[in-house]
Formats: sequence, structure tokens, C-alpha cells
Amino acid sequence: MSAFNTKLDIKNVEELVNKFDQLKKQNPLDLSSDQDLSFAIMNLISIEEHLIFSGAKTGKAKYYDLIEPIREVRKELLKTIIKDHEGEVWCISKHLLATVMRLMEVGTKQLSLNNKNEAYEFFQKAYDLYSLFWGLNMNLITGESSSEDESSGGASDNAIESISENKQALPRKKRFGVLGKIVQKIIDCCIE
Repeated sequence: MSAFNTKLDIKNVEELVNKFDQLKKQNPLDLSSDQDLSFAIMNLISIEEHLIFSGAKTGKAKYYDLIEPIREVRKELLKTIIKDHEGEVWCISKHLLATVMRLMEVGTKQLSLNNKNEAYEFFQKAYDLYSLFWGLNMNLITGESSSEDESSGGASDNAIESISENKQALPRKKRFGVLGKIVQKIIDCCIE
């Protein structure tokens, strides 16, 4: 039985956040820069999409010709964040960022139409997927769990893996909520 099988225990979440704080101190990364970089990458993905549609709408190849240089910059920047290329992690990461960008745009449009509840739902989904992007690329989600996790009932380094595996025990919102709290704690863009 995993650490999060029956209920979300705030003490376990706090212990998990503390462990990741220690990890951050042991291996300091400028995660606020990486977060800024992730938004730049989102915009590059968006530029690629707009170039494709501009080329199709206008029939002008000059838009298509700009795709490759933009794509090369995007790939180069992605390499600085995505260290693990196992399986489809690279593509999953790229598509998560593209989805986050689009959900934020749809949420913003809903907000301008005064559909606040719908906008807030889109924003929350964007944040959940953004947290998933970071969880995946900071190796917080690996799909592995140890027998110690299953027997101890406490938070451990594999608690996030337990969250991702144990869909029936912990609803999606709570799984994303736990991951979001950890990502929020680890990546604080306001710390210079």
C-alpha cells in the first residue's frame, strides 16, 4: 500500500516538500530562470504554429521558411531543461508546454468575455499541466516505487511516483494539487 493510498495527509506533503527543499540545497539550480525559459519555449512553439497557419492562409512560402530556424532555437532551449530523454519525455514535455500555453490563452479569452469560472478552470488546468511538466523533468515522476514506500505509510522520495500510479486512491485534482504544491515550493520565480 503506497503512502497516499487512503487519504492525502498534509504531514506527508510537508515532509515531501522538505525533502525536495533539501535536494534543492544540495543541487542548486536557477529554477526561476528555467521557469522563464519554459515560457519562452512556449512562445516559440506558438510562433511555429502561427508560421504554419500564416503560410497556409497567405500561400506564401516565406512563412514556412521561418519555421526551421525557430524550431532549432526551441530545440536548443528545450535541451537546457529536459535532461531525461527516456521514452517520449521530450515530446511529452513539448506538448505539455504547448497545451499550457493554449489553455492560458483560452482562459484569458474567457476572462475577457466575463466568463470567470470557465477562465479559472482553464487557468487551473494550465497550472496542473505545467506542474506535470516540471514533475516529469525534475524526475519527481518516475513510475517507480519501493517496498519501503508501500509499507511505511510516510512520505518518501517516491511519493510522487505513488501519486501518479495510484489513480483510484487519490483523485486527479488531489494528485495534481500535491504535485503543484511541490513545484510551487521548488520553483519560486519571485526569488532573485
